[in-house]
Amino acid sequence: MADDAAPRHRRVRYAGTHPKRFEQKYKELDAAQHPEELRKVISRGQTPAGMHRPICVAEILAALDPKPGEVALDATLGFGGHAQALLARLLPGGRLIGTDVDPIELPRTDARLRALGFGEAALSTRRINFAEMPTLLPEAGGGFDVVLADLGVSSMQIDNPARGFTFKADGPLDLRLDPTAGEPASALLQSVTRAQLRDLLVDNADEPHAVALAAALQGQYVETTTQLATRVRDAMRRALKPGMSTADRDTEVKKALQRTFQALRIAVNDEFGMLDRFLAALPTCLKPGGRAAILSFHSGEDRRVKRAFQAGERSGVYVRVAPDPIRPSFEEQRANPRSSSAKLRWAVRADR
Repeated sequence: MADDAAPRHRRVRYAGTHPKRFEQKYKELDAAQHPEELRKVISRGQTPAGMHRPICVAEILAALDPKPGEVALDATLGFGGHAQALLARLLPGGRLIGTDVDPIELPRTDARLRALGFGEAALSTRRINFAEMPTLLPEAGGGFDVVLADLGVSSMQIDNPARGFTFKADGPLDLRLDPTAGEPASALLQSVTRAQLRDLLVDNADEPHAVALAAALQGQYVETTTQLATRVRDAMRRALKPGMSTADRDTEVKKALQRTFQALRIAVNDEFGMLDRFLAALPTCLKPGGRAAILSFHSGEDRRVKRAFQAGERSGVYVRVAPDPIRPSFEEQRANPRSSSAKLRWAVRADR
């Protein structure tokens, strides 16, 4: 009898009402099993974990005006939302090349777009940094009619603690878009001088407390995101004026956390250097009359895009550029708060 008894399986233990594991906390990751959870997250104006909501889609389509038969480049493919919208305009007869440096998310996005019916004739994906755009010219037939670059970090990267992009959950202090290349932010903190870290915080994030933060972080053994967040909070408590209200202090600390993570992310990925290379190559990668649109998310990026486009217009490379940045509508910012800092600029290459 005992030999015939079915084997007993231990019940999976639930971690409680406040689970710590990413997969348990964000049930919308499995939309098939938890469709109601997915709807609830979206209805609250939040981005479901593991997903990314494309920003300024209508504005980008208006600026780029993609047409059937044209060749387009989505230089920062991400979740593929912008690419999907562009492909709907490029077909029939057109095609899109999508590039992304992230070896984790690119295969997922490729599979997602293939499942929507976009075959090799319409879509090809490449794992390269967008600064390497000129290497795609032979595949594009010598130039692109349309080029899009969305400079924001995707929600899939931000929301996953294992990628180390957020101070809201514990994870390795990495911050690399491509975790197979370069050094993580934890190594950077030990290799830079205090002056270099101070300048990095100012240049990459306009951090007003750069001196205090550099003194607290430089040369320290900081391996996780929560360890870094703790050191930033401690440094800010000492740096802020004692007479500030609790609410004001909490606000300043949160801003310092956001700026510190941003500054380190930009540094480990050399984001400004890659953007400068991309902007320099852009005119020669556009066909005559080609259109480009770039979506930026902080002042350092936007300044570079603005100056490059204006310089191109003065030299005659671009016949028209956006006179002012285009911002997401009030409705979009309310529905997707992560869009609130976005700025869209566009340029049209001269017909020569």
